[in-house]
Order: sequence, then structure tokens, then C-alpha cells
Amino acid sequence: MKPKACLIFNPVAGQGDSEQDLETIKSILSPEFDLQIKFTTPETDADQLAKEAIASGIDYLIASGGDGTLSAAATAVIATDIPLGIISRGTANAFAAALGIPDTITAACKTIVQGYAKKVDVATCNGRPMVLLAGIGFEAETVEKASREAKNRFGVLAYVFAGISQLREFQTFEVEIETEDKIIKTSASAVTVANAAPKTSVLAQGPAGIIPDDGLLDLTIVAPQNVAGAVAASYHLFQTASSSVPVERDDIGYLRAKKFKVTTEPPQKVVVDGEIIGTTPIEVECIPGGLNILTPIVEEEIPTEKLDGLPNLVVEMKED
Repeated sequence: MKPKACLIFNPVAGQGDSEQDLETIKSILSPEFDLQIKFTTPETDADQLAKEAIASGIDYLIASGGDGTLSAAATAVIATDIPLGIISRGTANAFAAALGIPDTITAACKTIVQGYAKKVDVATCNGRPMVLLAGIGFEAETVEKASREAKNRFGVLAYVFAGISQLREFQTFEVEIETEDKIIKTSASAVTVANAAPKTSVLAQGPAGIIPDDGLLDLTIVAPQNVAGAVAASYHLFQTASSSVPVERDDIGYLRAKKFKVTTEPPQKVVVDGEIIGTTPIEVECIPGGLNILTPIVEEEIPTEKLDGLPNLVVEMKED
């Protein structure tokens, strides 16, 4: 008997042909699953559809759409052990990139079919489930400026254009960050608390190695003094993320903890997983292993030999 799976499909996500996308998905998944399909609408979001599917007794939940759809679906399966399959069809596809999931439809479907589930952390932000990150200040303002029309026209570049536009309104704010063992006060233009983040989310990349299953959150503080410093800091974060090397600038700081409370003066807008949720203060707490994600099987290369550098080394090959 085929396992029962529910596909939650956002028909208005991305820039492609949604009908063709759905046919491709069905052609790969239907032979493997007893597949039911639910469509999001302006009145019915992925979270509600996912809860209905779980109540019906499914074995797998599969979500296809942009980051907002994927994150909403994920919230329904937190702490349920139901494996979640991801098929990204959005603008940024940060969800897939952060968790190492292919962002092409065919490869994503094949990942789901192979059925390898991995436990990853999730978090809550002011009680709201959070899979990726919470951005305060500059990042939240940038997300808000990137309109649906711009994303449809320019794709991920819409965020770049919005970020450049936001630089013209560069401002700093006072921030207090409280962890389980310390309180930090400073000035900043952006604060990001990440559970998982793709390298393209540069303002989250202070540690340059955010691990989605370590039971910790990563907080990055970006505190440039002017627009030129903001540009330089962002470029440095992009470089360090690309090379997986932690930042070394004095105007960027980072720390790790299981929970953070962030207060700002004046209050700042907050974006969680791509959606504006309100303003500071926020409290973010990690839920270790709270989500079961279907990911590719990564074959790690195991070194078979390393002898170079040993003192007085002699290697003799034996005859058969």
C-alpha cells in the first residue's frame, strides 16, 4: 500500500507556469504516494491546510510554493515527526537553500521520493513558529520594500533593489540583547537571529556557518556608522559566508545561545521567515530537533590517506 501524502500547492508562487509545475510534480510523486492535493487561496493558507491534512492521518506532508508557503506548512508539523517534503517555487527560495534541499522541481521531487528524513531545529519568535530567521531593522525594511510586483518582474533581484533603496534611509537604533547568561547593549542598524539561513541572507552571516541542527540560535549585529560602512559590512558578510570564514570587522558582532530577548529604542520592524510580523521587542527560543525534513542523502568523503608532511617519510610500494 502506498503511503498517504498531502501536497499543499500555492498556485500563484514564483514566475513559472504553475499548471505545468503541478503536472511535473504529480508525474514524479503519484507513482510513489497516495497523493491528495490542496491549493492555497487568499482565504486559506498553508498552515490551515496542513493541519487538516494531518488530522486526516497522512504519512507525509509536501509543500510547494514560496518561502512563506513552506514556512507556514512547516509550522503544522513541528513536533509531530511527520516528514516534510519541500518543493520550492518562490522568488528567493531561502528555505530550500538553508536546509540543503534542491530548488529545481524535479530534483526536489526525487529528494522526497528517496525518503531520507533528517531532524532539524526550529524556533519560536514571540510564540510564532520560526524555521529560518528573524530580521530586525534594515532587513525587515528591505523585505517590506520588495513589492509583489517587483518580485514578479525581477525575481530575487527585487530584494537587492529594495536594499539599495533602503540604504538611502540608513539609520541606527539602540539595542539590548539578553541571553541566559548576559545582557548586551549597543547601537546597530540590523540585528538578525537565525535558526537556519542561506548564504544569500548576508545579514545573518556573522558566524559564517549556521548549523540547522545544533540546538542553538545565531545572532548577528551589524553596526556600521554610515552608508559607506553599511555597504562595506554587507559585502564583507557576503564574502565570509561564501568562504565559510567568520567575520573580522569591528562593526559586526555575533553570538550564539538557545534563546534571545531583543529590545530596541525606538521600536523596529521585525520580519520572520520573509513575513513582517510587527515590531520589537521579540523573544526567540530554539526547539532542538523540532522538524523532520526530507533532505538529500549526502555522501561524505572519507579521507583514505594522508602521509605528506611526516618527518623522514619513506614510502615503498609492495609487489603483488
